[in-house]
Amino acid sequence: MNVDKIIWDIPKGLLNWYDFFAEGKVLCIEDKESSIKELLQEKCKEVICADGMASLCEGFLNQHRSSFDYIVAIGMAERLADPVQALSAWRGLLKNSGRLLLGMDNRLGLRYFCGDRDPFTNRNFDGIENYRRVLKEDRKNLQGRNYSKEEICSILNLSGWTDRKFYSVLPNLELPQLVYSEDYLPAEELDIRLFPMYHYPDSVFLEEEFLYKDIIKNGMFHTMANSFLIECSKDNTFENVKHVTVSMDRGRENAMATIIRDNNIVEKRALYEEGKRKLQELKKNEEDLRTHGLNVLGGKYHNNSYCMPYMDSEISVTYLRRLAKENLNQFKEEVNRFRDFILQSSEHVETNETQKGLGILLKRGYVDLVPLNCFYDNGKYIFYDQEFYEENYPANAIIFRAIEIIYAGNPEMEAILPRNYFYEKYGLKDNLELWYRMAVEFTTKLRNQRELRSFNEKFQRNMETIHTNRQRINYSASEYQKIFVDIFRDAEKKKIILFGSGNFTKRFLAQFQKQYEIYAIVDNNQSKWGSRLEGIEILSPKIIEEIPKEERRIIICIKNYVAIVHQLQQMGVVDYCIYDTNAEYPRKQEMIPLSVKVKDSPPKKYHTGYIAGVFDLFHIGHLNMFKRAKEQCDYLIVGVVTDEGVRKHKKTEPFIPFDERIELVGSCKYVDEAVEIPLNYGGTRDAYKMYHFDCQFSGSDYIDNPDWLGEKTFLEKQGADLIFFPYTEGTSSTKIKSMIERSLM
Repeated sequence: MNVDKIIWDIPKGLLNWYDFFAEGKVLCIEDKESSIKELLQEKCKEVICADGMASLCEGFLNQHRSSFDYIVAIGMAERLADPVQALSAWRGLLKNSGRLLLGMDNRLGLRYFCGDRDPFTNRNFDGIENYRRVLKEDRKNLQGRNYSKEEICSILNLSGWTDRKFYSVLPNLELPQLVYSEDYLPAEELDIRLFPMYHYPDSVFLEEEFLYKDIIKNGMFHTMANSFLIECSKDNTFENVKHVTVSMDRGRENAMATIIRDNNIVEKRALYEEGKRKLQELKKNEEDLRTHGLNVLGGKYHNNSYCMPYMDSEISVTYLRRLAKENLNQFKEEVNRFRDFILQSSEHVETNETQKGLGILLKRGYVDLVPLNCFYDNGKYIFYDQEFYEENYPANAIIFRAIEIIYAGNPEMEAILPRNYFYEKYGLKDNLELWYRMAVEFTTKLRNQRELRSFNEKFQRNMETIHTNRQRINYSASEYQKIFVDIFRDAEKKKIILFGSGNFTKRFLAQFQKQYEIYAIVDNNQSKWGSRLEGIEILSPKIIEEIPKEERRIIICIKNYVAIVHQLQQMGVVDYCIYDTNAEYPRKQEMIPLSVKVKDSPPKKYHTGYIAGVFDLFHIGHLNMFKRAKEQCDYLIVGVVTDEGVRKHKKTEPFIPFDERIELVGSCKYVDEAVEIPLNYGGTRDAYKMYHFDCQFSGSDYIDNPDWLGEKTFLEKQGADLIFFPYTEGTSSTKIKSMIERSLM
């Protein structure tokens, strides 16, 4: 798979569904080489390219008057000093039947209200405020500016383009996923369909996809669209398109455009030759499901497209969420009914010894047989878009995925009826981790998320970052510093009490238990009192009142901490702190490595370096890596995986136990500090938060691993590096183990 090619092709999703005239002549206005130009060359007979200034030269205008069928300008009008003059001039270059296709960002786009930076000023909210805070002298240096929809309409009117059709584009022009014509609104909630992307995700503080429901209800969807595709016509004719969903990140075989047309036909179009076979399979899947008694929206394969009738019905996930609020008992019955359809969808396969415990296996497990790909119409569930199936697949994996989609990102649903009710009822709890992993694997593989991890790291927001950014907004600078940042001030003199015993507390202990003595863990859940977490007893919050306030440090380790804050305040406690999993807390002072520079030696590139590994059967390859790393850093920390971690992540048993492995590593003269890698918090990001290293070193066998490349992107954002050392040929723990096993045999 050519990942660079997938990334290069993603912007094509803005127009690859558009029915260009194959014999047409196109003017592509751009100031750099782009995949849009490549798309136009694939679609049309002749393509001429010019930048904004060249397209407005008198010679060019005279030479090409009334000669183009299309003019395409994506992200260009915003960069012109006089867009009215430019759009007027371009009008003269088109034939009477010609069309101008403009791609423009919206300065009032929802993503900017969520915290994304303006692309021209690289600051928050400048566009929303119409650039009024940009100094006059600074405006000369801007490469352009964004406009609102009303301003764009005014520019078009003044330049003679009164016949036009707006399309709202999400998440943006460069990374298009959803396109809606101005007379059409989303028929489904976007919290599952939309994957937001940003210019600068690190400053985002809202979950954009969950805001659209209210934005739509209040009639602001098209006004607040992130970007616009504007189709301008000289003869008042336009594409017969209401809505398009594009999936360019899926690669050539699975990249599709689903087009809802004005004539109430839904066309599913393969965007590459390799995808046409998928459409033929879609028809076969439809027929197979129908033979098993399921209602499936009928379609026809014609001219390399799969066409279906448009259904003006409620998406099942919307129906089920609404039903949960209106009639809980009926909601339970409908979820049972949906589960029955999944079980009915294929023959049941007899399980063997290794498959026992997985429940019913389906001969053809339709992984997308979920409420998101299903209409609810007059009491009937009508399935559509069933492209994918896996042979001999556990029905429980699909049932789990269906439940997760109903509940996804919707705390109100969890309050009405916890999803755990269905997990227990359907016997999913015993293998919950497996079902979750299978659901993630499906979407990860389909959307090439592993391969695109480094790319997505640049444009997708991080939920922990959103959480942190929101806290900063809710408090003054001094309050935030005191409550969220300086949680260890004078901690050596205090009894540290952690409030909460869930995942946040587990993460806290993984980071800091070896640095600070934890006096107690408290929790409101009485059933946990007396039990232990990492050897620390869980107690009632009443213990807080028994300790003088000057002797205690209460650290709340709960994501939704507001109720705990109120509880503490009612107890008269005001000296609490809150643990933020995304914050970078300093190591305890005596554990911070001091400069170990040898007298008169040249300065090293890095101060603190980090290496992680199992280091089983310590060999020359390990030694070489430590030596090379130490040559580049003053202080080298080496993380060693525990025995349990080896079993969980490597699916094997270490030859040498952890206590001996960490002792061997720590005894190496090149290693300044050997540390235990926590079982569930041992990734690069967790390690960086604990040790704040300048560089992580790894073997070159991971150099093309997409997961490691994603971590490399993360470290670069923090100002740190990831360096791969050449793999020591001929030596590895795996090879030594193999030799030992052969000798024993």
